[in-house]
This record gives sequence, C-alpha cells and structure tokens, in this order.
Amino acid sequence: MMKMPLLLVLLLIGIATLLAPDLRSASALNVRGPLLKSQTYLSPPILLLPGSVSNKYYLDIPFPRGHLALKSFNAEVVDERGAPVPLHETYLHHWVVEPYYAPAGSKEDDAAKNGSAAFPNKVVMARNSGVCTNTLGQYYGLGSETRRTATWVPDPYGIEIGLPPAGHDERWLLNVHAIDTRGAVDRLGCTECRCALYNVTVDEYGRAIGEGYTGGLRCCYDGTRCSAALARGEQELARKVFLRYTVTWQDWSPAVLPVRIYIFDVTDMALLEGKPAGTACRVEYEVEEACKDQGGACVHVLETKQVLPRGGDVVFGVAHQHSGGIAASLRGDDGRLLCESVATYGDGEEPGNEAGYIVGMSTCYPTPGSVRVRGGEALTVVSNYSSERQHTGVMGLFYILVADHVEVEQQQKPGLCFSFPVSWCLPSWVSSNL
Repeated sequence: MMKMPLLLVLLLIGIATLLAPDLRSASALNVRGPLLKSQTYLSPPILLLPGSVSNKYYLDIPFPRGHLALKSFNAEVVDERGAPVPLHETYLHHWVVEPYYAPAGSKEDDAAKNGSAAFPNKVVMARNSGVCTNTLGQYYGLGSETRRTATWVPDPYGIEIGLPPAGHDERWLLNVHAIDTRGAVDRLGCTECRCALYNVTVDEYGRAIGEGYTGGLRCCYDGTRCSAALARGEQELARKVFLRYTVTWQDWSPAVLPVRIYIFDVTDMALLEGKPAGTACRVEYEVEEACKDQGGACVHVLETKQVLPRGGDVVFGVAHQHSGGIAASLRGDDGRLLCESVATYGDGEEPGNEAGYIVGMSTCYPTPGSVRVRGGEALTVVSNYSSERQHTGVMGLFYILVADHVEVEQQQKPGLCFSFPVSWCLPSWVSSNL
C-alpha cells in the first residue's frame, strides 16, 4: 500500500486538532469502530470560597450500566458555565472513582449523593486487584495532571464491570479533593497541605496532629481553610465548580480481554521490613530540602518493593506525583524496566498549561506480550522528587493494567490517541499510514 503523503497526514491531524474541543459525543469519539460509546457527566456542585477545601465522597454517581468494558475515564474541573478552571484558582489534589455493591433496589438519599452523608452500612466496596490491602482501591484516579494524561485502555483489552454479586446492584463512588487557592498567602503551601497554613491541631477524626507532621492530607480535609488575603468580601467570591468526566466504553464481548488493576505505593515498606505485603501503604510522604552546599542534582529518591499478586502482560502504566515530582518507575526483580512515567510542567496561565504545576504524566503502552511479569514477583517502585525545597504530602503511586498472556494478533496499527484538550483518536487507517 502506498504511504499517505506527509503533508496530507499533517493536514488531517491539524483539522482533527481544531475539531477536538467539539469531539464530545459518542459518534465523534467512535473512531475505533461502531462498538465504542462515550458519555460526559457532571459531578454534584462543589461549593468553594477562597482558601476553602472540599474533599467529599459522592455515591451513586451517573455512570454507564451493564456488563461493559471500560476504555477510558477523563476528567477536569469546570465552572457553572462549563469553562475549564485553572489549577491556580482551584487545585485538583485528586479525584478517584471506584465501584461498590449495594443491596438490589435500595436507594441512596440525596445527602449521600451530594457528599454530605456517611457510607451506608450495607455497602461493599468492589476494589481493584491490589496491591495495598487497606487503601488505594480505586479503578481510576489522577490529580493536577488529569487534563494531559492518557487513560485509554488499548485494544483488545478492557476493564470489566457490571458483574455484581447476587442480590446487589453495582454503583459508583466519586471522591473529589479540591483546594481553592484564590488569594492564597502561599499557593504552593496550600496545595501541599502545610498544617501551619490551615491552622489545625486535629485531623478530621479528632486525632491530635503531632509536631512531626508538617503537611499532608490530615491538615487539608473537607471544610478546612488555607490562609488567604482577600481584597473583596467572601460572598462575592463564592463559586460553584464541578468535575466534568467523560467515560468511554463498549459492551462486553468474547473479543475483549480483561485486565487487572494494580496500584503500587512507594511508601509501603512492609516487604522490606518483613511484614505482610501491602499492609503499610501510607500514600503520602515528605521531601526535605537537601540541596544547599551539596552541588550537583538536587533529587530525593524513595524506593521500595511490592509483590505482584498475579502475573501476565503489562498493557498500560502511569505514575501519580505532586508538584516537585520528576518521574517514577517500576522495575522487575531482575532490574528490567517495566515502565517509566515522567512529569510534564506547564509554562503558562491557561487550563492544561499552568506554570509550576504538573499538568501531565507520560504513559506506557507496551506492545502486547512484550512486557511480562510473574505472579509473586517483587517489583521495585522508585519515585524521584526535586529537593531544592521542602515538599509535604507528596505521593509516588504507580498504576498498571495487567492481562493474562495470550497471543494477540496485530493486524493493523491501533489508532493514534490523544487526551488533550479532550479524549480523541485518529482513525487506524490514518495512523497506519504514518
């Protein structure tokens, strides 16, 4: 077959890029075939004042129903007009989505759906496949990097949903942790949850915060306020924002190969300390300033080992880090590199390119069958941060999708996909001629 002229290819990419902001309907995103579907939803309103924090859990959110294969989940914070909100106004600390099972026919009240009520007693969380036993059970989750980080599950794979246990319905939970930094005295300090800026002495459970804990999730919980210098009245600056999220999926079929979700946490030292694997995931840690009079690179490196419960082919990988993050990697027990995810920082003011913030993390899409891991293999997680200054409440998580090994025929190149400004792909007939 004759290759497509480069000029024509570039012209098609240019046209697709111009049209990308309008590619929100199922038909527009359906470039991989008639089976792909997509829908965009809004979270309940998130009420914010300058310096305020919202960290609520919303039950029974709008979500596709049925026996399905999830292909992507993309999200961003928007205002009441639907306009994207920049990170320097509302910092998206994180969002996570996770399925749960509720008794069939039961209903959550409005308070639970709006994040104002505790979990019902009979709810059972579905959780992913590991590796932490007491936290990080989500299916998807990102933070400030969400607009420019791909979540696409490559063909022929999918995240299988819609198989609740007998007598139960599958529903979905959304947690959004947003920090309003308008007028902040120390914007970075607010996003890093520095305890001194939040003026708190106990956490959300009433437990005393010790002097050794200088910043993190225990100080920026729902309803707290970070110091802000206001030039106008608070009510004038009150606003509502939303998490706008787009789910892409297809109906489940024998042609789809299921994947397992594993999230590794660099803070879990259980294996190195001779404790049961996955029992010491602290999620966050602190990076001390360690650069003065040292010369050379100012890099803090944290490393640990965690055991993969079940092996197979790695088909996707991405890390999650906070401001100051450089990159994270995952290696096999023989030192082979499974995936490296590198942070991208913005250099402007517009949403998706905010200077000083991580606005994207690179992803890994290995050729099917080329990156294999064994069940019980101890994988090494490495997280690198700049230590030019102190950073509190940082994270070093690594998310991978693993499928049972099968021989996958590569009849043609998959369509070339992008996640910014919205999730969109070039048709395979175009990308195969690149």
